[in-house]
Amino acid sequence: MPSPFILINVKTFKEGMGNRAHMIANAAQLVSHESGIMIGIAPSYIDLHPLCHHFAIPVYAQHVDGFEPGAHTGHISADALRTAGAAGSLINHSERRLTLAEIDASVVALKAQKLISVVCTNNEATSAGAAALGPDYVAIEPPELIGSGVSVSKANPDIIRRSVAAVHTVNPGVKVLTGAGIQSGECVKIAVDLGTDGVLLASSVVKAKEPAVVLRDLVSKF
Repeated sequence: MPSPFILINVKTFKEGMGNRAHMIANAAQLVSHESGIMIGIAPSYIDLHPLCHHFAIPVYAQHVDGFEPGAHTGHISADALRTAGAAGSLINHSERRLTLAEIDASVVALKAQKLISVVCTNNEATSAGAAALGPDYVAIEPPELIGSGVSVSKANPDIIRRSVAAVHTVNPGVKVLTGAGIQSGECVKIAVDLGTDGVLLASSVVKAKEPAVVLRDLVSKF
């Protein structure tokens, strides 16, 4: 069975800021070392640079703009992410939607800096469209299940199957993640059995009193 990629989106939860961000990253690094499974983290911009330099796990931004460095107040460039030490960035998360042109520009900007792009989508049609832009990953997350505690891999497995097929029909080289409600090793195993390369998740790890315990469960089926 292939090893999944587990990417933790810290969002802007209070439980994922400052010292807690370091605690979660430390737990992710520990469990990754124990299991041999790649675990990444997408912290807030404030914590991005410190985590990149204190931990060996891949650290992702939660958003990137497709701008060259210059007069773009309030935006974040791929060049800045590379300088900070990031491995890549999420793009078009359901809480930070972009136009198709903006998604394309962000993917292009990350490629230019040799950084990894994870384009978030909400159904098979948008997944196919995202795959046409050539990102490294497409992450399918039905918005109605995000933060619900109901795993997409159990509640709506057909959308995963269809999205994986849609992505690979357009571009077989693009990997697929799934998210929304992922909270256990069983959820991760189902997602991988349905053809994905891993999961994107947030609250089940970020809000846990002991993130390492949750992470060990998430990798327990591999």
